[in-house]
Amino acid sequence: MASPPPDGPLLFGPLLTQLRLARGWSQRGLAAELCAAAGIPTLSRHEVSRWERQVRVPGDFWLRWLAVVLAAPVELLADAATRARRLAPSATGPTSAGRSRAALLALAQRWYADPHAPLLVTAPGRFAGPSRSGGGYDPGPTPPIPSADVPRPPGQAYAVDLAGLRRLDDLAGGVDLAPLGTDRLRRAVRSLPRSGPAGRRRLLPLLAESAQLAGWLAADAGDPAGALDAYRLGLRAAAAAGEPALAGHILGSASHLLAGAGDPEGALLLARTAYAGSRQWASAGLRALLLHRVALAAALAERPDAAVQALLAADHAGPAPAGREPGWLYWLDAAELAAMTGRTLVALGRPRRAEALLGGAARESGRPRRAAVYGGWLARGYLQLGEVELACETAGNALVDAVRAGSPRALAQLAEVRRGLAAHRRAPAVRRHMALVTAARPYLPRPLSSGPGRGRYGRGGAQPDTGGYRMPDRTG
Repeated sequence: MASPPPDGPLLFGPLLTQLRLARGWSQRGLAAELCAAAGIPTLSRHEVSRWERQVRVPGDFWLRWLAVVLAAPVELLADAATRARRLAPSATGPTSAGRSRAALLALAQRWYADPHAPLLVTAPGRFAGPSRSGGGYDPGPTPPIPSADVPRPPGQAYAVDLAGLRRLDDLAGGVDLAPLGTDRLRRAVRSLPRSGPAGRRRLLPLLAESAQLAGWLAADAGDPAGALDAYRLGLRAAAAAGEPALAGHILGSASHLLAGAGDPEGALLLARTAYAGSRQWASAGLRALLLHRVALAAALAERPDAAVQALLAADHAGPAPAGREPGWLYWLDAAELAAMTGRTLVALGRPRRAEALLGGAARESGRPRRAAVYGGWLARGYLQLGEVELACETAGNALVDAVRAGSPRALAQLAEVRRGLAAHRRAPAVRRHMALVTAARPYLPRPLSSGPGRGRYGRGGAQPDTGGYRMPDRTG
């Protein structure tokens, strides 16, 4: 059996898969064995598939029969099932996002067991269909595919498109860019079956990069289920391409989403799995980034010792010299890593050092979303220090930047600030800030998941309905 991830034993789904494959059984074969042993003919391979994907976790009855037919200790299965239930999403979370999350957690552990495993590249349905945007949004004209009389290696056009889209992400939010990212991903998915062996080798890494960027943009646009599905596809493609470092980056991005969505335990599991599975092949910058993912998730999960340990390790890893990082980490530099340290210190309730670390990013011009999200963290730090007027001023600037960016997730930290300001609601600075919030409300970006027929901006408050998932709250 493969070694477990660095924070504990296998989850139930990957454990069941390994036990089944060790006996040479298909999912249908395991279902037949269970039916024969338990005398209940209604269990199907579909239920076994749900267990392995952790869409469902079996109860005590089927756990006992699984132990019998697989010749495994019932305690081992029960412990794994308990762990999977503990990591299950809240009952208030959206069903689609909960399923996507469970499937990604299970797939991440399969990948960790063997980062070079040729996981089957299968596209979730939303990425295999015709290229169109959902929810009433028009992504605009799609750049043309190169004509047949201009010879190009398979995937080259996607690389050019991705480079431009990555840099657009510095300037605009996911509401504007997520449909375009999804269209890029669908192009790559549709091209893969038409590629020969050489073309497939070139296209798979670009498919993985497309999925990572599409997931990042979907998360920024307020579509957690779409983001998690894209990350799962990206992990499969990166594994099939033999790119464990890129796979680690994809899982780190998914960890970032769960951390901002109020799921720090799931985020911590993904971040630790990403680091442990990719550090042998990761650049210095990627190792530092993944350690920062661990640090933030641990801080939000109220594990301060683990968070501080990860911060120290990230400082030791440090960014690589310019030009030594992969293209998809072009944005990572010493200033970004310093700001990440600042946000974790705020999450730990240690804001005194955070001002110097966050101030540059929060006041940066030209990258409004970055300024908005780091400004939200800085405002929270000021609140922890009792500096109410500075918190209001910083939060007001961040609110304006969030409107400029068109990024729903940039509003999450500002919502946290407003809740913190409630205890000081009689202060003049707080009254002025709340008046600004009221005036800005018609212009706040709304998530793509809020329903069809919406433009970039919709009516309503700063806390749109996300089916129980709070907007992710970070850049980086």
